[in-house]
Amino acid sequence: MAGAGDGHTMPNKAMILYYAYYVLWIAQPTLQLGIAALKLGRGLHRQFKFFFGYILTQLVTFAIIFPTQGRGTAVFYLYWMCNAVSVSFGFGVIHEVFVDVFRSFHTLRDLGTVLFKWAGLVMLLVAGVVSVSTDSTTMAPWMQAITMTQRCVRMVQVGMVLFLLFFARYLGISRRRHSFGIALGFGSYAVVELVLIASWVGNHLQNPWMSMVNMTAYNLSLGLWLGYLVARSPERNASNTLLQPQRWEQSLSDIQHPVPENSLIPMFEGMVDRVLSRTRPDLPPVDKPATAPMARSAAVGGSSFSLSGAEASTKS
Repeated sequence: MAGAGDGHTMPNKAMILYYAYYVLWIAQPTLQLGIAALKLGRGLHRQFKFFFGYILTQLVTFAIIFPTQGRGTAVFYLYWMCNAVSVSFGFGVIHEVFVDVFRSFHTLRDLGTVLFKWAGLVMLLVAGVVSVSTDSTTMAPWMQAITMTQRCVRMVQVGMVLFLLFFARYLGISRRRHSFGIALGFGSYAVVELVLIASWVGNHLQNPWMSMVNMTAYNLSLGLWLGYLVARSPERNASNTLLQPQRWEQSLSDIQHPVPENSLIPMFEGMVDRVLSRTRPDLPPVDKPATAPMARSAAVGGSSFSLSGAEASTKS
């Protein structure tokens, strides 16, 4: 009797997993279509072009894989091509989020762009070296390169969301902004995927549970992005620009555009401003408009003077 019960239980569990798998899979394009529609309707596809391209690439991948179930040589190569494009868009999304976060700090943004380009080059070199040096009988070198690049991008996405979680307060970034939601979705899914990869390598978790957990995490990220789009992103307030990132911005700007040491004009201008700020309340109203321009012209000329000397020369 127990054996009969077990025999009925196992097929039931298998059928439940089968249907749950396809429900999770079909939910992905449904959520992605909603995200793409909201992006187009609100014009946000221009602001986050790589993210919009990533969503469209995922829709194309589903349209190729789902009807054919991955069968056929052409489908196989199309899948890997879409996967490579998706990884490229995913890396581009990191730069889009960074640019949006540092939109008010041009020097920090330019520095981040340079570092971003070098990080991309290093990831490609690492992926190429690993794919060539690894002896695998199940994957071709170019497939290993795509997979390794994807894992590198996942690690960068985790770092991106950790950076925003810790430094959003210092940068005056609201956690309701679209860029923060995009980073949070990618970072959360990247953590789950990296943990699943580690579990698979250590033989702690196998299919179908690995695929179920992976798709569940990805669907939650899609739901998070959709929720951020529905909630609308608050406008960035200029008053939220804080002092600490302004100091970073000014320091980098001074390094990038240093003032020559032999330039005396900034020193004389500072002297004039200090003298005028001390003596201006004591001056008669008629002399105020004439004194400041005269002092300014003397400073530009490079002569050493006092305010009383400037007034004497004017009267004479």
